[in-house]
Amino acid sequence: MRAPFRLMGGVLIATLLTQITACGSILYPDRRGQIEGKIDPAIAALDAVGLLFYIIPGLIAFAVDFATGAIYFEPGKTAQVAPEKLQQAIDADGKVDNIKLQAILESELGRHLPLDDPRLIQHKGSAQQLAMLGLQPAA
Repeated sequence: MRAPFRLMGGVLIATLLTQITACGSILYPDRRGQIEGKIDPAIAALDAVGLLFYIIPGLIAFAVDFATGAIYFEPGKTAQVAPEKLQQAIDADGKVDNIKLQAILESELGRHLPLDDPRLIQHKGSAQQLAMLGLQPAA
């Protein structure tokens, strides 16, 4: 009588553990923060496993992956723009002009990046990071 309960408990723990690891934000933390892209079918399939066993964890896995952007493939190549070209987007006050920055990125990378998207998270650079790029921090 105890063996079937242990077996069912083991299967339950195994499925819950696979569902926790099926979340794309855990498997690919570097993908977080993407706004759009092609959906990774492997992550979508792993999230769908949660729907087969338990509806709520599967929906939570899909919601977390879509909200964080971890379900999307990473762009195939990395792109960099020279800091000298980016300096054109900084005005005299040290503030970044998003319209100029968007135009520079579009001409250099050939991609339209929605810098006015409300989901975009902008981080301020530290004084050391700006000095490494040869930029003056705003006072």
